[in-house]
Amino acid sequence: MKRAVIIGTVAAVCAAAGAAFIAGALPRARTSFSPSAISFAVAAEAGATVYYQDADGKPFYSLTPKKTPDGRDWRAVPARADVSFDEPEEPPTENKSAAAKTERRIKYYRNPMGLPDTSPVPKKDSMGMDYIPVYEGEDSDDGSVKLSPGKIQRTGAKSEPVVRRAIRSVIRAPGTVQLDERRVSVVALRFEGFVESVANVTTGDHVHKGQPLMNVYSPALSSAAAEYLSALNAGATGKELKGARRRLENLATPEPAIRELERTRDISLSIPWLAPQDGEILERNAVNGMRAAPGDVLFRIADHQLVWVLLDVAERDLAQVTIGAKVTIRPRPLPGRMFTGKVSLIYPHLNAQTRTARIRIEVPNPDEVLRPEMYVDAEIETGTPDPVLAVPESAVLDSGMRQVVLVDKGEGRFEPHEVKVGRGGGGYVEITQGLSEGEAVVTSANFLIDAESNLKAALKGFAEANGPQANEPVGGTEARP
Repeated sequence: MKRAVIIGTVAAVCAAAGAAFIAGALPRARTSFSPSAISFAVAAEAGATVYYQDADGKPFYSLTPKKTPDGRDWRAVPARADVSFDEPEEPPTENKSAAAKTERRIKYYRNPMGLPDTSPVPKKDSMGMDYIPVYEGEDSDDGSVKLSPGKIQRTGAKSEPVVRRAIRSVIRAPGTVQLDERRVSVVALRFEGFVESVANVTTGDHVHKGQPLMNVYSPALSSAAAEYLSALNAGATGKELKGARRRLENLATPEPAIRELERTRDISLSIPWLAPQDGEILERNAVNGMRAAPGDVLFRIADHQLVWVLLDVAERDLAQVTIGAKVTIRPRPLPGRMFTGKVSLIYPHLNAQTRTARIRIEVPNPDEVLRPEMYVDAEIETGTPDPVLAVPESAVLDSGMRQVVLVDKGEGRFEPHEVKVGRGGGGYVEITQGLSEGEAVVTSANFLIDAESNLKAALKGFAEANGPQANEPVGGTEARP
Protein backbone atom coordinates (compact mmCIF):
# COMPACT_ATOMS: atom_id res chain seq x y z
CA MET A 1 0.00 0.00 0.00
CA LYS A 2 2.82 2.37 0.84
CA ARG A 3 4.44 1.76 -2.54
CA ALA A 4 1.15 2.42 -4.34
CA VAL A 5 0.70 5.73 -2.55
CA ILE A 6 4.23 6.86 -3.42
CA ILE A 7 3.83 5.82 -7.06
CA GLY A 8 0.58 7.76 -7.24
CA THR A 9 2.19 10.80 -5.73
CA VAL A 10 5.13 10.65 -8.12
CA ALA A 11 2.78 10.23 -11.06
CA ALA A 12 0.85 13.30 -9.97
CA VAL A 13 4.06 15.38 -9.60
CA CYS A 14 5.29 14.21 -12.98
CA ALA A 15 2.01 15.20 -14.56
CA ALA A 16 2.30 18.67 -13.05
CA ALA A 17 5.92 18.97 -14.25
CA GLY A 18 4.84 17.94 -17.78
CA ALA A 19 2.22 20.66 -17.81
CA ALA A 20 4.79 23.23 -16.72
CA PHE A 21 7.16 22.08 -19.43
CA ILE A 22 4.54 22.62 -22.13
CA ALA A 23 3.86 26.10 -20.74
CA GLY A 24 7.51 26.99 -21.01
CA ALA A 25 8.46 26.49 -17.41
CA LEU A 26 11.23 23.98 -18.15
CA PRO A 27 13.56 25.13 -15.35
CA ARG A 28 10.95 24.21 -12.72
CA ALA A 29 10.54 20.71 -14.09
CA ARG A 30 13.76 19.66 -12.45
CA THR A 31 12.08 19.63 -9.04
CA SER A 32 11.17 15.97 -8.39
CA PHE A 33 9.43 16.25 -4.95
CA SER A 34 8.01 19.33 -3.36
CA PRO A 35 7.30 19.69 0.37
CA SER A 36 3.56 19.53 -0.35
CA ALA A 37 3.93 16.20 -2.20
CA ILE A 38 5.91 14.72 0.67
CA SER A 39 3.28 15.82 3.21
CA PHE A 40 0.57 14.32 0.94
CA ALA A 41 2.34 10.95 0.98
CA VAL A 42 2.61 11.10 4.75
CA ALA A 43 -1.10 11.86 5.01
CA ALA A 44 -1.89 8.96 2.71
CA GLU A 45 0.02 6.63 4.99
CA ALA A 46 -2.02 7.90 7.91
CA GLY A 47 -5.29 6.94 6.17
CA ALA A 48 -6.26 10.42 4.94
CA THR A 49 -7.62 11.28 1.49
CA VAL A 50 -5.21 10.31 -1.31
CA TYR A 51 -6.98 12.00 -4.22
CA TYR A 52 -10.38 13.07 -5.49
CA GLN A 53 -12.42 11.38 -8.21
CA ASP A 54 -15.18 12.74 -10.40
CA ALA A 55 -18.54 12.63 -8.62
CA ASP A 56 -20.10 10.59 -11.46
CA GLY A 57 -17.38 7.94 -11.34
CA LYS A 58 -15.71 9.11 -14.55
CA PRO A 59 -11.95 8.49 -14.90
CA PHE A 60 -11.06 12.04 -13.84
CA TYR A 61 -8.83 12.58 -10.79
CA SER A 62 -7.42 15.53 -8.85
CA LEU A 63 -5.03 16.05 -5.95
CA THR A 64 -7.13 18.94 -4.64
CA PRO A 65 -10.86 19.23 -3.94
CA LYS A 66 -12.95 20.15 -6.98
CA LYS A 67 -16.55 20.62 -8.00
CA THR A 68 -18.57 19.49 -10.97
CA PRO A 69 -20.13 22.06 -13.31
CA ASP A 70 -23.42 21.63 -11.45
CA GLY A 71 -21.76 22.35 -8.06
CA ARG A 72 -21.29 18.84 -6.64
CA ASP A 73 -18.07 17.94 -4.80
CA TRP A 74 -15.72 15.38 -6.21
CA ARG A 75 -15.55 12.10 -4.25
CA ALA A 76 -12.66 11.80 -1.78
CA VAL A 77 -10.75 8.50 -2.10
CA PRO A 78 -9.00 7.44 1.15
CA ALA A 79 -5.83 5.40 1.20
CA ARG A 80 -7.62 2.25 2.33
CA ALA A 81 -9.89 2.38 -0.73
CA ASP A 82 -7.08 2.79 -3.23
CA VAL A 83 -6.11 -0.13 -5.43
CA SER A 84 -3.04 -1.95 -4.15
CA PHE A 85 -0.83 -4.32 -6.05
CA ASP A 86 1.22 -5.29 -3.00
CA GLU A 87 1.44 -8.91 -1.91
CA PRO A 88 -0.63 -9.62 1.20
CA GLU A 89 1.29 -9.43 4.38
CA GLU A 90 2.20 -12.71 5.97
CA PRO A 91 0.20 -13.45 9.11
CA PRO A 92 2.09 -13.69 12.35
CA THR A 93 3.64 -16.99 13.24
CA GLU A 94 1.44 -17.45 16.29
CA ASN A 95 -1.73 -17.05 14.14
CA LYS A 96 -0.47 -19.74 11.77
CA SER A 97 -0.02 -22.17 14.61
CA ALA A 98 -3.52 -21.39 15.99
CA ALA A 99 -5.07 -21.98 12.57
CA ALA A 100 -3.24 -25.26 12.27
CA LYS A 101 -4.59 -26.31 15.66
CA THR A 102 -8.20 -25.44 14.76
CA GLU A 103 -8.10 -27.19 11.36
CA ARG A 104 -10.16 -30.39 11.53
CA ARG A 105 -8.77 -33.63 10.27
CA ILE A 106 -10.86 -36.04 8.23
CA LYS A 107 -11.16 -39.40 9.93
CA TYR A 108 -12.79 -41.31 7.04
CA TYR A 109 -15.43 -41.00 4.34
CA ARG A 110 -18.86 -42.62 4.72
CA ASN A 111 -21.46 -43.76 2.23
CA PRO A 112 -23.86 -40.92 1.30
CA MET A 113 -26.88 -43.25 1.43
CA GLY A 114 -26.20 -44.33 5.04
CA LEU A 115 -24.94 -47.79 4.16
CA PRO A 116 -22.31 -49.31 6.49
CA ASP A 117 -19.51 -48.62 4.02
CA THR A 118 -16.55 -46.33 4.73
CA SER A 119 -13.41 -45.38 2.88
CA PRO A 120 -10.11 -43.83 4.04
CA VAL A 121 -9.88 -41.80 0.80
CA PRO A 122 -12.45 -39.81 -1.20
CA LYS A 123 -14.56 -41.92 -3.58
CA LYS A 124 -17.95 -42.13 -5.26
CA ASP A 125 -20.73 -44.65 -4.89
CA SER A 126 -22.40 -46.59 -7.70
CA MET A 127 -24.68 -43.62 -8.48
CA GLY A 128 -21.82 -41.12 -8.72
CA MET A 129 -22.45 -39.45 -5.34
CA ASP A 130 -19.41 -38.33 -3.35
CA TYR A 131 -18.73 -40.01 -0.04
CA ILE A 132 -19.27 -37.66 2.92
CA PRO A 133 -16.23 -36.80 5.09
CA VAL A 134 -16.42 -37.58 8.80
CA TYR A 135 -14.11 -35.46 10.94
CA GLU A 136 -12.39 -36.42 14.14
CA GLY A 137 -14.69 -35.93 17.10
CA GLU A 138 -17.87 -36.43 15.04
CA ASP A 139 -17.89 -40.20 15.41
CA SER A 140 -16.85 -42.40 18.28
CA ASP A 141 -16.52 -46.06 19.06
CA ASP A 142 -18.97 -46.08 21.99
CA GLY A 143 -22.05 -46.25 19.79
CA SER A 144 -22.75 -42.50 19.98
CA VAL A 145 -22.38 -39.87 17.32
CA LYS A 146 -21.43 -36.23 17.59
CA LEU A 147 -22.48 -33.30 15.45
CA SER A 148 -21.08 -29.80 15.35
CA PRO A 149 -23.23 -26.96 16.71
CA GLY A 150 -23.57 -25.62 13.19
CA LYS A 151 -25.10 -28.85 11.88
CA ILE A 152 -27.45 -29.06 14.85
CA GLN A 153 -28.60 -25.51 14.22
CA ARG A 154 -29.09 -26.07 10.51
CA THR A 155 -31.10 -29.25 10.98
CA GLY A 156 -33.29 -27.71 13.69
CA ALA A 157 -32.86 -30.65 16.07
CA LYS A 158 -34.93 -30.43 19.27
CA SER A 159 -34.96 -32.64 22.33
CA GLU A 160 -37.64 -33.42 24.89
CA PRO A 161 -37.37 -35.30 28.21
CA VAL A 162 -39.08 -38.66 28.65
CA VAL A 163 -41.96 -38.26 31.12
CA ARG A 164 -44.92 -40.26 32.32
CA ARG A 165 -48.26 -39.36 30.84
CA ALA A 166 -51.64 -40.95 30.16
CA ILE A 167 -51.89 -42.20 26.59
CA ARG A 168 -55.35 -41.49 25.25
CA SER A 169 -56.60 -41.46 21.70
CA VAL A 170 -59.84 -41.34 19.78
CA ILE A 171 -60.67 -43.84 17.05
CA ARG A 172 -63.18 -42.54 14.52
CA ALA A 173 -65.29 -45.00 12.57
CA PRO A 174 -68.51 -44.99 10.55
CA GLY A 175 -71.45 -47.23 11.35
CA THR A 176 -75.16 -47.92 11.07
CA VAL A 177 -78.05 -48.29 13.50
CA GLN A 178 -79.53 -51.79 13.73
CA LEU A 179 -82.29 -53.46 15.69
CA ASP A 180 -81.46 -55.24 18.91
CA GLU A 181 -82.03 -58.86 17.95
CA ARG A 182 -83.13 -59.66 21.50
CA ARG A 183 -85.99 -57.13 21.27
CA VAL A 184 -87.68 -58.55 18.18
CA SER A 185 -90.56 -61.03 18.47
CA VAL A 186 -93.01 -62.69 16.10
CA VAL A 187 -96.65 -63.66 16.54
CA ALA A 188 -97.32 -67.19 15.21
CA LEU A 189 -99.70 -70.05 16.03
CA ARG A 190 -98.64 -73.46 17.36
CA PHE A 191 -101.66 -75.12 15.80
CA GLU A 192 -103.66 -74.94 12.62
CA GLY A 193 -106.37 -72.29 12.88
CA PHE A 194 -108.22 -69.44 11.28
CA VAL A 195 -107.97 -65.68 11.74
CA GLU A 196 -111.53 -64.51 12.24
CA SER A 197 -110.70 -60.81 12.47
CA VAL A 198 -107.64 -58.52 12.76
CA ALA A 199 -107.48 -55.49 15.05
CA ASN A 200 -107.07 -51.98 13.64
CA VAL A 201 -103.25 -52.08 13.65
CA THR A 202 -100.90 -51.76 10.69
CA THR A 203 -97.22 -51.79 9.94
CA GLY A 204 -95.47 -48.97 11.79
CA ASP A 205 -98.01 -48.72 14.61
CA HIS A 206 -96.81 -48.85 18.19
CA VAL A 207 -98.49 -51.53 20.31
CA HIS A 208 -98.26 -52.38 23.97
CA LYS A 209 -97.83 -55.72 25.62
CA GLY A 210 -101.21 -57.45 26.02
CA GLN A 211 -102.94 -55.39 23.34
CA PRO A 212 -105.30 -57.55 21.14
CA LEU A 213 -103.98 -58.09 17.62
CA MET A 214 -106.56 -60.59 16.19
CA ASN A 215 -109.21 -63.21 17.05
CA VAL A 216 -108.27 -66.84 16.37
CA TYR A 217 -110.43 -69.98 16.04
CA SER A 218 -109.02 -73.52 16.05
CA PRO A 219 -110.56 -76.96 16.64
CA ALA A 220 -107.42 -78.01 18.51
CA LEU A 221 -107.69 -75.00 20.81
CA SER A 222 -111.43 -75.62 21.42
CA SER A 223 -110.74 -79.29 22.21
CA ALA A 224 -108.08 -78.39 24.77
CA ALA A 225 -110.39 -75.81 26.34
CA ALA A 226 -113.21 -78.38 26.58
CA GLU A 227 -110.91 -80.90 28.29
CA TYR A 228 -109.80 -78.33 30.86
CA LEU A 229 -113.39 -77.26 31.49
CA SER A 230 -114.42 -80.89 32.08
CA ALA A 231 -111.67 -81.30 34.64
CA LEU A 232 -112.86 -78.16 36.40
CA ASN A 233 -116.49 -79.26 36.44
CA ALA A 234 -115.54 -82.73 37.72
CA GLY A 235 -113.66 -81.21 40.61
CA ALA A 236 -110.40 -82.79 39.50
CA THR A 237 -107.30 -81.82 41.41
CA GLY A 238 -103.64 -82.52 41.33
CA LYS A 239 -101.94 -83.86 38.24
CA GLU A 240 -105.13 -84.35 36.28
CA LEU A 241 -106.18 -80.70 36.53
CA LYS A 242 -102.67 -79.50 36.07
CA GLY A 243 -102.22 -81.63 32.93
CA ALA A 244 -105.39 -80.25 31.33
CA ARG A 245 -104.24 -76.67 31.97
CA ARG A 246 -100.74 -77.44 30.71
CA ARG A 247 -102.20 -78.52 27.34
CA LEU A 248 -103.72 -75.06 26.88
CA GLU A 249 -100.41 -73.44 27.87
CA ASN A 250 -98.51 -75.60 25.38
CA LEU A 251 -100.72 -74.21 22.61
CA ALA A 252 -99.61 -70.67 23.71
CA THR A 253 -103.13 -69.75 24.76
CA PRO A 254 -103.05 -66.24 26.24
CA GLU A 255 -103.30 -66.23 30.05
CA PRO A 256 -106.28 -63.82 30.08
CA ALA A 257 -108.26 -66.30 27.90
CA ILE A 258 -107.56 -69.16 30.36
CA ARG A 259 -108.68 -67.06 33.34
CA GLU A 260 -111.81 -66.05 31.45
CA LEU A 261 -112.57 -69.76 30.84
CA GLU A 262 -112.13 -70.51 34.56
CA ARG A 263 -114.44 -67.65 35.48
CA THR A 264 -117.29 -68.17 32.99
CA ARG A 265 -117.01 -71.96 32.53
CA ASP A 266 -117.94 -71.29 28.88
CA ILE A 267 -115.90 -72.06 25.73
CA SER A 268 -115.72 -69.10 23.35
CA LEU A 269 -115.83 -69.59 19.62
CA SER A 270 -112.67 -67.54 19.11
CA ILE A 271 -109.91 -66.32 21.38
CA PRO A 272 -108.29 -62.84 21.29
CA TRP A 273 -104.55 -63.13 20.45
CA LEU A 274 -102.40 -60.55 22.27
CA ALA A 275 -99.17 -58.65 21.55
CA PRO A 276 -96.24 -60.31 23.36
CA GLN A 277 -94.30 -57.04 23.97
CA ASP A 278 -94.20 -53.29 23.48
CA GLY A 279 -92.87 -52.09 20.17
CA GLU A 280 -93.52 -51.15 16.58
CA ILE A 281 -95.13 -53.51 14.10
CA LEU A 282 -92.50 -54.27 11.48
CA GLU A 283 -94.57 -56.80 9.57
CA ARG A 284 -98.28 -57.70 9.38
CA ASN A 285 -99.26 -60.80 7.44
CA ALA A 286 -102.57 -61.55 9.19
CA VAL A 287 -105.72 -61.03 7.06
CA ASN A 288 -109.36 -61.46 8.06
CA GLY A 289 -110.56 -65.03 7.47
CA MET A 290 -107.19 -66.44 6.49
CA ARG A 291 -106.07 -69.95 7.36
CA ALA A 292 -102.89 -70.00 9.41
CA ALA A 293 -100.60 -73.00 9.59
CA PRO A 294 -98.40 -73.70 12.61
CA GLY A 295 -95.34 -71.43 12.56
CA ASP A 296 -96.65 -68.89 10.05
CA VAL A 297 -95.48 -65.39 10.97
CA LEU A 298 -98.58 -63.25 11.37
CA PHE A 299 -96.94 -60.22 13.05
CA ARG A 300 -93.35 -59.09 13.68
CA ILE A 301 -92.83 -56.59 16.49
CA ALA A 302 -89.61 -54.78 17.50
CA ASP A 303 -88.75 -52.66 20.53
CA HIS A 304 -86.68 -49.55 19.63
CA GLN A 305 -86.02 -48.38 23.18
CA LEU A 306 -82.51 -49.86 22.92
CA VAL A 307 -80.71 -50.19 19.58
CA TRP A 308 -77.39 -51.43 18.33
CA VAL A 309 -74.81 -49.34 16.52
CA LEU A 310 -72.50 -51.46 14.41
CA LEU A 311 -69.13 -49.83 13.62
CA ASP A 312 -66.45 -50.86 11.14
CA VAL A 313 -63.07 -50.30 12.79
CA ALA A 314 -59.84 -50.54 10.81
CA GLU A 315 -57.76 -53.62 11.48
CA ARG A 316 -54.78 -51.58 12.68
CA ASP A 317 -56.90 -49.93 15.42
CA LEU A 318 -58.57 -53.09 16.64
CA ALA A 319 -55.99 -53.79 19.37
CA GLN A 320 -56.82 -50.48 21.07
CA VAL A 321 -60.54 -51.18 21.42
CA THR A 322 -61.67 -52.86 24.64
CA ILE A 323 -65.03 -54.05 25.98
CA GLY A 324 -66.70 -51.28 27.95
CA ALA A 325 -64.93 -48.40 26.18
CA LYS A 326 -66.99 -45.23 25.98
CA VAL A 327 -68.34 -44.33 22.53
CA THR A 328 -69.86 -41.07 21.31
CA ILE A 329 -72.45 -41.45 18.54
CA ARG A 330 -73.37 -38.60 16.16
CA PRO A 331 -76.17 -39.47 13.70
CA ARG A 332 -75.66 -37.87 10.31
CA PRO A 333 -79.37 -37.03 9.76
CA LEU A 334 -79.57 -35.34 13.20
CA PRO A 335 -77.03 -32.49 13.34
CA GLY A 336 -76.22 -31.47 16.88
CA ARG A 337 -77.60 -34.64 18.49
CA MET A 338 -75.19 -36.85 20.36
CA PHE A 339 -75.67 -40.23 22.04
CA THR A 340 -73.33 -42.20 24.26
CA GLY A 341 -72.88 -45.92 24.71
CA LYS A 342 -70.31 -48.57 25.50
CA VAL A 343 -68.63 -51.28 23.49
CA SER A 344 -70.55 -54.47 24.23
CA LEU A 345 -69.04 -56.87 21.70
CA ILE A 346 -66.11 -57.17 19.29
CA TYR A 347 -67.09 -59.60 16.55
CA PRO A 348 -64.60 -62.46 16.15
CA HIS A 349 -64.11 -62.13 12.39
CA LEU A 350 -62.78 -59.56 9.91
CA ASN A 351 -64.19 -58.35 6.64
CA ALA A 352 -61.75 -59.66 4.04
CA GLN A 353 -62.62 -56.99 1.48
CA THR A 354 -62.40 -53.90 3.71
CA ARG A 355 -59.98 -55.24 6.36
CA THR A 356 -62.23 -53.96 9.11
CA ALA A 357 -63.67 -55.49 12.25
CA ARG A 358 -67.24 -54.99 13.44
CA ILE A 359 -67.86 -53.44 16.84
CA ARG A 360 -71.27 -53.45 18.55
CA ILE A 361 -72.45 -50.57 20.70
CA GLU A 362 -75.64 -50.63 22.77
CA VAL A 363 -77.25 -47.19 22.76
CA PRO A 364 -80.40 -46.18 24.70
CA ASN A 365 -83.04 -44.70 22.39
CA PRO A 366 -85.84 -43.43 24.65
CA ASP A 367 -87.38 -41.04 22.11
CA GLU A 368 -86.84 -43.54 19.25
CA VAL A 369 -85.12 -41.03 16.95
CA LEU A 370 -82.42 -43.56 16.09
CA ARG A 371 -83.88 -45.62 13.29
CA PRO A 372 -82.54 -48.82 11.76
CA GLU A 373 -80.09 -48.39 8.87
CA MET A 374 -79.35 -44.79 9.88
CA TYR A 375 -75.73 -43.71 9.23
CA VAL A 376 -73.71 -42.49 12.21
CA ASP A 377 -70.18 -41.30 12.97
CA ALA A 378 -68.65 -42.65 16.16
CA GLU A 379 -65.65 -41.78 18.33
CA ILE A 380 -64.23 -44.54 20.50
CA GLU A 381 -62.13 -43.39 23.46
CA THR A 382 -59.11 -45.61 24.00
CA GLY A 383 -56.09 -45.48 26.25
CA THR A 384 -54.94 -46.27 29.76
CA PRO A 385 -55.87 -44.13 32.77
CA ASP A 386 -52.49 -44.79 34.45
CA PRO A 387 -49.49 -42.70 33.27
CA VAL A 388 -46.80 -44.54 31.34
CA LEU A 389 -43.40 -43.61 29.89
CA ALA A 390 -44.10 -41.86 26.61
CA VAL A 391 -42.23 -39.95 23.90
CA PRO A 392 -43.52 -38.03 20.88
CA GLU A 393 -44.26 -40.19 17.86
CA SER A 394 -41.71 -38.20 15.82
CA ALA A 395 -38.92 -39.37 18.16
CA VAL A 396 -39.20 -43.01 17.08
CA LEU A 397 -37.35 -44.21 13.98
CA ASP A 398 -39.33 -47.26 12.91
CA SER A 399 -37.82 -49.60 10.33
CA GLY A 400 -40.63 -52.13 10.63
CA MET A 401 -38.59 -54.66 12.58
CA ARG A 402 -36.79 -52.34 14.98
CA GLN A 403 -37.67 -49.07 16.72
CA VAL A 404 -34.86 -46.67 17.65
CA VAL A 405 -34.72 -43.29 19.39
CA LEU A 406 -31.82 -40.84 19.58
CA VAL A 407 -30.91 -39.91 23.16
CA ASP A 408 -29.40 -36.44 23.54
CA LYS A 409 -26.29 -36.77 25.73
CA GLY A 410 -25.45 -33.07 25.53
CA GLU A 411 -22.62 -31.16 23.82
CA GLY A 412 -23.81 -32.32 20.41
CA ARG A 413 -23.52 -36.04 21.16
CA PHE A 414 -26.39 -38.40 20.36
CA GLU A 415 -26.70 -42.06 21.27
CA PRO A 416 -29.15 -44.45 19.56
CA HIS A 417 -31.27 -46.64 21.84
CA GLU A 418 -33.37 -49.55 20.65
CA VAL A 419 -36.79 -49.42 22.31
CA LYS A 420 -40.02 -51.39 22.52
CA VAL A 421 -43.18 -49.40 21.91
CA GLY A 422 -46.72 -49.96 23.15
CA ARG A 423 -49.95 -48.19 22.36
CA GLY A 424 -50.00 -44.67 20.97
CA GLY A 425 -52.37 -41.73 20.94
CA GLY A 426 -52.51 -37.97 21.08
CA GLY A 427 -49.18 -37.64 19.27
CA TYR A 428 -47.31 -39.80 21.83
CA VAL A 429 -46.31 -43.44 21.95
CA GLU A 430 -45.71 -45.63 24.99
CA ILE A 431 -42.16 -46.89 25.63
CA THR A 432 -42.17 -50.25 27.37
CA GLN A 433 -38.44 -50.93 27.20
CA GLY A 434 -35.21 -49.10 26.37
CA LEU A 435 -35.59 -45.69 28.06
CA SER A 436 -35.67 -44.25 31.56
CA GLU A 437 -37.67 -41.33 32.86
CA GLY A 438 -35.85 -38.02 32.48
CA GLU A 439 -33.70 -38.95 29.47
CA ALA A 440 -33.81 -36.44 26.62
CA VAL A 441 -34.74 -37.77 23.18
CA VAL A 442 -34.56 -36.03 19.81
CA THR A 443 -38.07 -35.16 18.64
CA SER A 444 -37.37 -33.33 15.38
CA ALA A 445 -34.80 -33.62 12.59
CA ASN A 446 -33.82 -37.10 13.80
CA PHE A 447 -33.84 -38.37 10.20
CA LEU A 448 -31.44 -35.58 9.27
CA ILE A 449 -29.21 -36.52 12.18
CA ASP A 450 -29.37 -40.07 10.89
CA ALA A 451 -28.12 -38.90 7.49
CA GLU A 452 -25.45 -36.62 8.95
CA SER A 453 -24.00 -39.00 11.49
CA ASN A 454 -24.27 -42.40 9.76
CA LEU A 455 -26.60 -43.90 12.29
CA LYS A 456 -26.28 -47.23 10.53
CA ALA A 457 -22.66 -47.49 11.60
CA ALA A 458 -23.51 -46.39 15.13
CA LEU A 459 -26.05 -49.22 15.42
CA LYS A 460 -23.53 -51.83 14.36
CA GLY A 461 -23.48 -53.31 17.85
CA PHE A 462 -27.24 -53.78 17.85
CA ALA A 463 -27.17 -55.34 14.39
CA GLU A 464 -24.47 -57.83 15.35
CA ALA A 465 -26.43 -58.82 18.44
CA ASN A 466 -29.53 -59.56 16.37
CA GLY A 467 -27.82 -61.57 13.67
CA PRO A 468 -29.76 -61.52 10.36
CA GLN A 469 -31.14 -58.04 11.10
CA ALA A 470 -27.73 -56.53 10.56
CA ASN A 471 -28.48 -55.67 6.95
CA GLU A 472 -31.82 -54.07 7.77
CA PRO A 473 -32.12 -50.34 6.97
CA VAL A 474 -32.65 -48.03 9.94
CA GLY A 475 -34.26 -44.61 10.06
CA GLY A 476 -35.95 -44.89 6.72
CA THR A 477 -32.69 -45.44 4.77
CA GLU A 478 -33.25 -48.07 2.14
CA ALA A 479 -30.49 -50.56 1.57
CA ARG A 480 -29.46 -50.89 -2.04
CA PRO A 481 -27.94 -54.04 -3.56
